[in-house]
Amino acid sequence: MERLELGVLAERGVLLTSRAQAAGWARRSLLRALGDEGWTRIQAGAWVEPGREADLSARLRAVQLLKPRLVVSHRSAAALWGIETLGLVAAEGPLEFVDPELGLRCEGKGLVVHRMALGEGDVVRRDGLRVTCVGRTLADLLRSGARDDAIVAVESALTWRRVGGIRRAPLATTSLIALALEAPARGAEIARRQLRLADRSSGSPAETIARLRFHDAGLHPESQAELRTPDGRRRYLDFLFRAEGLAVEIEGYAFHGTRESHRRDIDRFNQVLQCPEVRLLLRFTALDVFNRPEVVIGEIRAALSKLRGTLRQPTPAPAPRPPAPRTPGGTGCASTSAPEPP
Repeated sequence: MERLELGVLAERGVLLTSRAQAAGWARRSLLRALGDEGWTRIQAGAWVEPGREADLSARLRAVQLLKPRLVVSHRSAAALWGIETLGLVAAEGPLEFVDPELGLRCEGKGLVVHRMALGEGDVVRRDGLRVTCVGRTLADLLRSGARDDAIVAVESALTWRRVGGIRRAPLATTSLIALALEAPARGAEIARRQLRLADRSSGSPAETIARLRFHDAGLHPESQAELRTPDGRRRYLDFLFRAEGLAVEIEGYAFHGTRESHRRDIDRFNQVLQCPEVRLLLRFTALDVFNRPEVVIGEIRAALSKLRGTLRQPTPAPAPRPPAPRTPGGTGCASTSAPEPP
């Protein structure tokens, strides 16, 4: 029996040893060929072809080839759709699947299997993988109870975003997500309450988390507030406490390293500070928002208190004019006539 080459037996770069052995490869010869040709082991029974990284897609494909009934879901599905979540769903992270047959709970290290029913239309194909559709993916994240992660994902899906260096269009609407949450399931009521917190104007995960921290602290600024600079340019602030004139900007992870980008940043902030609506501008990094939210909230509260105090201060009354000098024998009114010459 003539053996097929291993590359021919692979599916989108992933080879199952069981498939190779079924095609006539002896185990010892197979392992020797895999090593000689430079294949990379993904997990027991699955290898990725030479020159290809064992990335998230390859790892998901390996699991699904070994367990065809499993459907990519939750954060793994979000990553395939280009939806941001907290942290990185990297190749080393746990893989999440749904078992619609409700049989497999969890199998193997780094694998999370949710035993859940899937409705008609909940499963689609993406890059050759069976994956939950966008609406079902977001509904599952909302029902999971992890509010921050779920809202980050929802707001990412609602807006234009640049993910993995690729700018993509919005993937969902709030009505689509609400429809997916109508199906009876555990956690649905909590999920619907969390969905009401979503703001489609959010521009990044850091902005989402900042707004949630503000919400928890009882602070409710405008998001992506539109202003006009004195020269007529339109600018958008991450957050604006309009009554007090406090603007808050959240800086992302990316470092604007060129002189030109640095100059543009300075020009932008100078223009914002010239807007009559802005009396004070606070800037925080994404790391501040994620790691030191109490410091961020404290500085904002202090700034708001100071600005409100300034607004309440009464305008000082003008100083009284001194009385006019009295002239001898006069009536008390200053004489307007020129003095007589001696």
